[in-house]
Amino acid sequence: MLSLGEKPVTDREDTAVPHAGDGVTSALLAALRSDPPPPFSLRRYLPLPDGPGPGEPAWEERGIDVDQTNHSVVVGDRVVVKWMAVPAPLPHPTLVAFAHLTEAGFEHTAPPYAALTVVDSSGAERLLALVTGYLPEARDGWKWCVDEAEAGRTAFAATLGRLAADLHLALATFPAAGAQAPPASSLAVRAERALEEALRLTDGEDGAWLREHADALRARMEPLAGAFGGATIRIHGDFHVGQILRWRDGYAVIDFDGNPTVAEAEPYQPAARDVAQLTTSLEHVAQVAIKRRGTAPSAAATWAATAREALLSAYRERLRDEGRPELLDERLIGPFEIEQECRELIYAARHLPRWRYAPMGVLRTRFTEETP
Repeated sequence: MLSLGEKPVTDREDTAVPHAGDGVTSALLAALRSDPPPPFSLRRYLPLPDGPGPGEPAWEERGIDVDQTNHSVVVGDRVVVKWMAVPAPLPHPTLVAFAHLTEAGFEHTAPPYAALTVVDSSGAERLLALVTGYLPEARDGWKWCVDEAEAGRTAFAATLGRLAADLHLALATFPAAGAQAPPASSLAVRAERALEEALRLTDGEDGAWLREHADALRARMEPLAGAFGGATIRIHGDFHVGQILRWRDGYAVIDFDGNPTVAEAEPYQPAARDVAQLTTSLEHVAQVAIKRRGTAPSAAATWAATAREALLSAYRERLRDEGRPELLDERLIGPFEIEQECRELIYAARHLPRWRYAPMGVLRTRFTEETP
């Protein structure tokens, strides 16, 4: 039986996962060229690239040096295997997205090769690993986009807007897409719960600031309680610049696992939710540039505002060109942006405390700029 550490993967509940250099990932790829034995199973999407030939050295393994909820290993600069920190129960959003985007012909993502699942001791099927193509010279959005912010360049933003629109146009062809939006009450309740949890988890000076501005934040999200009749699509769910790689041949959207701060999130949502998360991430990039690159706060704020407008303009134009302008309800973007900042605070409290400066920096900047 394939095992990780001392526990078989069928019963693993801890966070021990294979790491670069231990050989487990390469062994998995070799095993995937045939059908794995029970209790494992394989879902195939695109053919795996050929491995090393006879007499050729084995492919080297290396890790990816970015903050990740799960753990990825690059093998031979050809394949990336993302091992789930905890085997995830099926159905899993990434598997649904892989199958649909492959069928829809959306090519702006890492080629999906396969997914390894296992039936655990309780009889439940769980996702163990995702196998995708390696994109040469790929750089994570938290690196390449911060470079753009530091340099004051915004030309990339229109490209991201078109990319986001193309993704949504593909996702809008899911069979259940086009249904009416969730009841306004559910959107408002979800936003209020995010604010309440952010208030509960954020301590110190930041927590005091948040409590002081809680009513103002609620007022910004109040439009979510209105009656909206827009269509829904199957959204990405965790759509920030870190999920957009810049590689040798352009840009690629990755990681369809969903938002780690939302339990049992409804996959069909207004497209504006993805759009709002992407635009807020540009503001987070500006905060990273201030903190890590010494960019002047005023310059960073100007960059973020310019990039945001360019992205939205290109997104709208692409939807209009394709005859689907109704996919974006503009009224939801601002309220969703505030909700997203609350979710960033939740994420920081649960997973990455040092990240708190980014959403707090955005909120402080917004309220400072709008104070007479």
